[in-house]
Amino acid sequence: MSQIQTTKAIILRTVKYGETSLVVTAYTELFGLQTYLINGVRSSSKKGSGRANLFQPGSILELIVYHNEFKNLQRIKEFKWAYLYKTVLSDVVKNSIVLFMVEMILKCIKQPESNADLYNFIEESLIQVDSSNEKVAANFPLYFAVHLAAFFGFQVTDNYSPTHTVFDLKEGFFVTEKTEHPYSIEGKLSEVMSELLKVMQPDELEQLLLNHEIRRSLLNNLQLFYGLHIQDFGQLKTLMVLQEVLN
Repeated sequence: MSQIQTTKAIILRTVKYGETSLVVTAYTELFGLQTYLINGVRSSSKKGSGRANLFQPGSILELIVYHNEFKNLQRIKEFKWAYLYKTVLSDVVKNSIVLFMVEMILKCIKQPESNADLYNFIEESLIQVDSSNEKVAANFPLYFAVHLAAFFGFQVTDNYSPTHTVFDLKEGFFVTEKTEHPYSIEGKLSEVMSELLKVMQPDELEQLLLNHEIRRSLLNNLQLFYGLHIQDFGQLKTLMVLQEVLN
C-alpha cells in the first residue's frame, strides 16, 4: 500500500522515458536512494518544458510522493524547489563541481536505506558550493571527497606527524615509511591531505593555497582511494571535465 509522504530529495540522474515522461534517480531525506517515474513532465507546452528543468542532476527539491517500500519504481504527486541555486546553473566551474559530487554519490550509494546525516551533508555541501567564492570552489571537490568517505565506513584518519608522513590509500591513515603496495602518497600531497582533514567548514578552504597540479594529483589519488574501498567504483567520468575547468 502506497503512503503519501513529503520528503526533500537531491536529483542524481534523469533519463527520458516515452514521449513526455522521466525516470529520475534521487537521494531522498526520508527513504534514501529511490527511483521515480514522472509522467507528462516533458510536454511540448511552455509549462511542461519548465517543469522538466527542475530534474537536473544536483537539483534540491521538495517532493510529495506515493511511497511503497515494496516497489522499485515510485511515483511523484507534486514537486517544487526546496532550494533554488543562485550561481550553480550559470557558473561552469560550480556546475562541474556539482556534477562531480553527484557522480560520486551515485557510485557510493548502493542500497535504498535512509541516512539523514548523509543527506544533510550532501545538501549542505551543494548549497555551500553555490554560495562559495572562487578559491573555496576550487578546493571544494577535495573537501567533499575526503569527508564523504566517513559515511561509508572507510574514513580517513589524520595521524600525520613528522614521523608519519606517507598516506596509505589502502588503510586510510598515515604511516612511517613507503608501503610495499603502490597505493600511497607522500611529500607535498600527503601534507595537503592532512591539511584537508583539518578543514571542518568549507570557508576555511580559502586558506588552502594549492596549485592546479596538486589538486589534479590529489583528486586522482582520491578516486583510487574510493576504488580500493567501494566495489565497482571505477573511473569518474566527470573528473576529467572538472580538472579542465579548474585549470
